[in-house]
Amino acid sequence: MSSRIELRRVDIPLVRPFKTSRAVETAREVLIVRWTADGVDGWAECAADPYPAFYAETLDGARTVIAEVLAPLLAAHDGPISGAQAHGLLADVPGNVLARAALESAVLDAELRRRGMPMVDYLGGQRTRIPVGVSVGIPDSIDVLLDWVGGYLDEGYQRIKLKIAPGWDLEPVAAVRARFGDELALQVDANQAYRMSDLTTLRRLDEFNLVLLEQPFPARDLVSHANLADRIATPVCLDESINGLHDAATALALGACSVVNIKPARVGGYLEARAIHDLCLAQGIPVFCGGVLESGIGRAANLALAALPNFTLPGDISATKRYFDTDITQRFELDDGCVVVPPGAGSGAVVDLDALEAMTVQRLTVEL
Repeated sequence: MSSRIELRRVDIPLVRPFKTSRAVETAREVLIVRWTADGVDGWAECAADPYPAFYAETLDGARTVIAEVLAPLLAAHDGPISGAQAHGLLADVPGNVLARAALESAVLDAELRRRGMPMVDYLGGQRTRIPVGVSVGIPDSIDVLLDWVGGYLDEGYQRIKLKIAPGWDLEPVAAVRARFGDELALQVDANQAYRMSDLTTLRRLDEFNLVLLEQPFPARDLVSHANLADRIATPVCLDESINGLHDAATALALGACSVVNIKPARVGGYLEARAIHDLCLAQGIPVFCGGVLESGIGRAANLALAALPNFTLPGDISATKRYFDTDITQRFELDDGCVVVPPGAGSGAVVDLDALEAMTVQRLTVEL
């Protein structure tokens, strides 16, 4: 098989800084993966950050692993390789889930483009309009937060997710609920910022009729999540704890959550994400599609995944302008609270090569 991999580090400026309990981002620094096999390009992106804020892998480390370990492993395969075959081969490599997800996703995209098949059909999606919410970072004041939330609601987003942290939790949640009423679908995301010693604060969140409380404790601490789930009325959702099907099955067996945030870039790709969806569907656990400030490449594929039937909660797949003035693909627009799955083969992402070139700060090409 004739193949080549191109790895580009791209910096996409954000429309405003995005602050969580763990980091502040002013630009999305992302690793774009272009897998070319027999003249057909497949595109994906890696969720690794320049430093280990949310995940153990880093952008530079993922690039090295993809170029020196994962891509040569796939290149040794005899004949054109499918996404499913890549999934099986890469599963034998320990760890490096973000790097494996990125390469597998690029291979899958190339396969589907070669076959002329949309990813939404391949995965088994059942709709083309995806209800979406918006994730709201931590601002400098309550007044700014209320302005942001009001603006997003005016645009038509179906759900608001507030980032929270110790010292920025009860007051902003109460202010949003008071301003926008009890009918607002409101959830909060802690990004692992709390401990069981914060139980009193977390229990007070029950006052606000939240859709869910996302990832309050460290990723590995499933026992504390299970204990918390027994002590609060607000549904507990897991995000960073779920890095694959096995993690999801363990969390559900422990009763550590009653909602799962599925991020394909974090769980090992779209095939693993579909398997987690199927597991949760069988157990009556609702899911939604999370995001990692994706470019349009990841956004397009996430929309295809979110078309599956158990994605019953609005996803974090906001319109392009929520994060970027300029992206490296076509723009995605909000239409009556939904974003449309793009048509076309593969993910449907149409890469703007000129914009990609302008935003590239580092490039590595490997002939395989």
